[in-house]
Amino acid sequence: MTKTVVIVGALDTKGQEFAFVKALIEAAGVKTLVVDFGVLGAPAFEPDIQREVVAAAGGGHWADLASGEHKDEAMKVMARGLAAVVRQLYDEGRLDGILGMGGSGGTSIATTAMRALPVGVPKVMVSTVGGGDVSAYAGTKDITFMPSIVDVAGINSISRRIYANAAGAIAGMVQMAVPVETAGKPLITASMFGNTTRCVDRARAALEAAGYEVLVFHATGTGGRTMESLIADGYIVASLDITTTELADEVCGGVLSAGPERMLAAARAGIPTVLVPGCVDMCNFWAVETVPEKYRQRLLYQWNPNVTLMRTNVEENIQMGRMIAHAANESQGPVVVLIPLRGVSMLDSPGGMFWDPEADGACFRAIKENLRPGIPYLELEANINDPEFADRAAALLLELLKKA
Repeated sequence: MTKTVVIVGALDTKGQEFAFVKALIEAAGVKTLVVDFGVLGAPAFEPDIQREVVAAAGGGHWADLASGEHKDEAMKVMARGLAAVVRQLYDEGRLDGILGMGGSGGTSIATTAMRALPVGVPKVMVSTVGGGDVSAYAGTKDITFMPSIVDVAGINSISRRIYANAAGAIAGMVQMAVPVETAGKPLITASMFGNTTRCVDRARAALEAAGYEVLVFHATGTGGRTMESLIADGYIVASLDITTTELADEVCGGVLSAGPERMLAAARAGIPTVLVPGCVDMCNFWAVETVPEKYRQRLLYQWNPNVTLMRTNVEENIQMGRMIAHAANESQGPVVVLIPLRGVSMLDSPGGMFWDPEADGACFRAIKENLRPGIPYLELEANINDPEFADRAAALLLELLKKA
């Protein structure tokens, strides 16, 4: 079956470039479907979906945007509309991959649409900002950015090669079959940090032996958001949320926060979940000189030259405990809270630099006191990285899956 690449762009200002790429993709044996989101001049060629349709899908009228006097509003309307149109094409089975090209404005609109698509759908963005920090454009999705090197303005000796590479990339992506042996197992997410690696590795092995595929996410803010996104998209059957450390960065203003809704995707999806206050003893900053002045007198640990960990205190642990209890309370499916009484990380173990039973206890009590009745709260006389804790966490999740 012939695949279809949806090409999105402003055909008024960059029509020549899109026509060139469209021809190359079709020459590779892939169908194209062109969506125009330009708002100023006439399109260089007739698209399959006109700008008027995109504007209407975004809650606006193209005629109101065509003057160019309110570019900010035009950007918002066309971005919303393109996301809606592209998602509908995917849902109808008319999109196997997507390609966009543009400057910062075109990149913003095109990637808004790309972020509306599930992970795994091929996405290529040729962009003037592709060589910089594209995290705001990528969000938690697997968008492949290709620096345009020169502006997306005409076809020249440099851009011709870049456009050809982009066409070849997206054509190859949509035609590449996923090896059968990697598909078909139910997916479980697990959160991990360097300080919980031993625990998660052991639990993962037990879950994989039971026939599941475990996706491990590094709890670095982006990792947590990506995990939540996959859960929200319906890919995941259960969550082993052992490393909830991103809560510490949210509470303390660290650099690895995953936002205030961390843990809530699993709760809303109603999937079986094991929640652990893992690594809530530490908040992350970059190199030691970047630690805010108000924290300079706190207990700090240089994990490496670029990462500094700060030990969280009693008040911060109470806040995190309440957040964990809130997530458990919001769960629409089976959930268990598992507590490691002898420390929540490798550093937070008896004799370790971050060992602080008072702070840990404050977190544990806040969880227990705020949990709604009926949610299991289990304490284990072990450190989070002890084999018995990993085994218990995996066994609990398997029990929840069996009941579900």
